[in-house]
Amino acid sequence: MTSLPLCLPDSLTPEQFLAEYWQKKPLLIKQGLPQLIDMFEPEDMLGLALEEDASARLLTQAASKQNGQPQWQLKKSPLTEADFANLPEQWTVLVQNLEQWSPELGQLWQAFDFIPQWQRDDIMVSYAPKGGSVGKHYDDYDVFLAQGYGQRRWQLGKFCDKDTEFVADEPIRLFDDMGEIIFDEILEAGDVLYVPPKLSHFGVAQDDCLTFSFGCRRPNLMQIIDSMADIATNDSDLFVPMLLPQALQASGELQTDSIDAIKTQLLQMLQSERGDHIIRQAVSEVVSKRQYDALMPEETLDTDELMKALAEGATLQADYSNRLLYSKTSDGFVLYANGQRIDGLDETAMAVLIRLANGEKLYSADVKEIDSDDLSEWLENGWVWIDFAE
Repeated sequence: MTSLPLCLPDSLTPEQFLAEYWQKKPLLIKQGLPQLIDMFEPEDMLGLALEEDASARLLTQAASKQNGQPQWQLKKSPLTEADFANLPEQWTVLVQNLEQWSPELGQLWQAFDFIPQWQRDDIMVSYAPKGGSVGKHYDDYDVFLAQGYGQRRWQLGKFCDKDTEFVADEPIRLFDDMGEIIFDEILEAGDVLYVPPKLSHFGVAQDDCLTFSFGCRRPNLMQIIDSMADIATNDSDLFVPMLLPQALQASGELQTDSIDAIKTQLLQMLQSERGDHIIRQAVSEVVSKRQYDALMPEETLDTDELMKALAEGATLQADYSNRLLYSKTSDGFVLYANGQRIDGLDETAMAVLIRLANGEKLYSADVKEIDSDDLSEWLENGWVWIDFAE
């Protein structure tokens, strides 16, 4: 159960969105995320971009002295105040992984609970003064572009592919031709625009504006294969040489029949119970890994302070800067956190962590059967976040 309404038009069910729009076509959701209005101001994000541990980029655009064409420059974090001195008229600063810096912002992921949380990437903010943009581009993932402050004009064009030509010698992937413009609207604070993968888009700040990108991403096959190899190294049976049929052949030839026989045994293993286990664990580890290194909290609650806060009405919630998920097997549930399988949990603890992973707010009565030291460890690990009662 979520505490926020879903970020969808009243006339559209989650089932309809997934069937008709997800990875197919864009959708404008007027006032889809009003909770974001006035949550942050530009100065907040500019200050955050200067933090030593922030993952930030400063993108500037100025006319080239040689031909007058726009020339982009990119500076990655760490950024300093000197980087923001003498900027050209058009510039943008981007900050990734905002959930780490604002658990309150991270909780807005609940408005997108129609998308499995293991597909969430991170929340990025884009600040730009009037005229600022990051150029015409496309992303390989789904994104919900939520306006938090000011206005931004968005244009959407054609779907791109691997043959799309980018402008040469630029620090970011940009192109000139968006094809036919199918969408041209100005988003106000609280509005949300869903953009499917590979759809070209171009956003230009109409005034000082903050746009928050809620990105969704799936693993690629190379990540899964790499993880499977790591897991398989712990299975001694897989190190036993294969038994293969042998036909008479030239001594220097590796025949197609031999390759096919090896492929057949490999596929048989992947389709077996052993293969199911390897694939399940590989996928679970990959999708539960955090993309960015964890920030160490400046202050932590000790066990007594935690229990006192819960007794006074504070709630425990999943910390969306971390990755907490579970999968169901023939033996029950298995929990993963930040790329690691968590073993040794009793049924009560597992049930509570599953509820947290599903986005529930839990009160003192919900966790009364959990040892207080375990709760403190969950908090210290970053699996949960405590929301103090007002």
